[in-house]
This record gives sequence, C-alpha cells and structure tokens, in this order.
Amino acid sequence: MKISIITIVYNNREHIASCIESVLGQTYAEVEHLVIDGCSTDGTQEVIEAYADKLGYYISEPDKGLYNALNKGIQKATGAVIGILHSDDLFYASDTLAQVAAAFEHSGADLVYGNGMYVDRDDINTVKRVYRSKPFKKRYLNWGWIPLHTTIYVKREVFDTYGPYDEGYRIASDYEISLRWFKAPALKTYFLKAWLVKMRLGGKSTTASLQKRKSTEDLQIIRKFGLLGYYTLFSKIGRKIPQYLIPKFKKFS
Repeated sequence: MKISIITIVYNNREHIASCIESVLGQTYAEVEHLVIDGCSTDGTQEVIEAYADKLGYYISEPDKGLYNALNKGIQKATGAVIGILHSDDLFYASDTLAQVAAAFEHSGADLVYGNGMYVDRDDINTVKRVYRSKPFKKRYLNWGWIPLHTTIYVKREVFDTYGPYDEGYRIASDYEISLRWFKAPALKTYFLKAWLVKMRLGGKSTTASLQKRKSTEDLQIIRKFGLLGYYTLFSKIGRKIPQYLIPKFKKFS
C-alpha cells in the first residue's frame, strides 16, 4: 500500500529540510513525498532541490492559496492513501507511517486518524499543546470535536467521492473537508491510538492575528453542516484550553 504525503510550502527555508528528512526517515518503504512550493523567494527552492531525486513529485509555481496547493498535490498523488505533512512539521516517530498502513490493513477503514502535538518552534522536544482524539461518535461533532487534520489519512477514493478542499475558504477548509468526511455515513473511520505528528507552533492558523478569521469561517462551516451554531464554535474553541494546560503538568517526549 503506497502512502502519498503532501507537503505545501512557501518561504520556509529554515524547516523544510527537517520535514523532508522526517519523511525520508520512515521505516515504511512505500512512501511517495510530493512537495508543492508556492514559488518561494527565500532560498526554500534551493533546499528542496537538493532532495529532488528522492521526492515523488516537486513543483514550484505561484498558487491561489494553501488549499489550492493541497489540491495540486492530491491531483498528482499516486498512492492508495493520502496524508498531509506541512513544512513546519515532523512525524512523531520513524515508524509512524508503518503504524498508519497497518491500521488501514487490519481495520478496512477508509479514513484513519490519531493523536498529534504542537511543539516549540525552536525546540521540538518542548511540547506546548497536545491534541488527543478518540473513537468517533457522530454527536461529538456538535461539541466542536474533530481530529487534528494532519493526523488524518484517507484512501485516494475518498477524495474522488467527496471532492477536494474547498478553495473558497482561506484558513478553515481543513475543518470543512473533515466534517464532510465524518458526516458521511458510508465512510468507515478508525482511531489509531498513537502520536502521529509534531507540529511547530506558528503555522497559518495558529497566529493570533488570524484567529478571528478562522472563527468566522468555522461558524460558516458549522452552519453549513447543520451543527449547533455558536455552541459548537465555542465548544471547539474551549477544547484548546486543556490542550495547552496538560503539557504544563505532564511530561511528553
């Protein structure tokens, strides 16, 4: 089972190499890494090009936003399973994709998801926020629950059936597509109880200046899927509080 990992990047020379190395360091052999660069100007392209012969696909060209870039990657992906690893991020362990592949094989699921954590931008061993998931129940969606998007892996045909990312959203299309999947009664999901990803704080949706925009888009999406409006939105926001508090009292590595 080939797994396609899509990485989109724009002007992230500092961390793109560690992202690529994280993919290359996986013990699972059938991995295709697609890197979609938005025509970076800070030297990111030169870093990526040093790995060009080890990538499944690489292009650098202007795009219409991060979801347009992700859709480009999906169109080029040839794996049976597709996952996302952003340019700031790392797999939690060298056997992460082996665990994901095994979960698909023994569960027969269309979608596999797990746990993720946010780490300090300069020290990836310092955990700032933990994002635990659990086996899915439909009512959880009303409470603002949704797995961390970079822990979600789907079979290729899920995109064929349910469509690509909605490029009409600037920052919350990952929430929209996740609800599209978890609201679909025919789609079988499986919770893999394992840490899958380390995400550096400071990404597109983690900066304070964009939180208002994200909440506005989240509310539009909540209403689109017939959830509980502001109750769901405030519950979704409120879930972040314990996620930040837990690492203060419990050590993670």
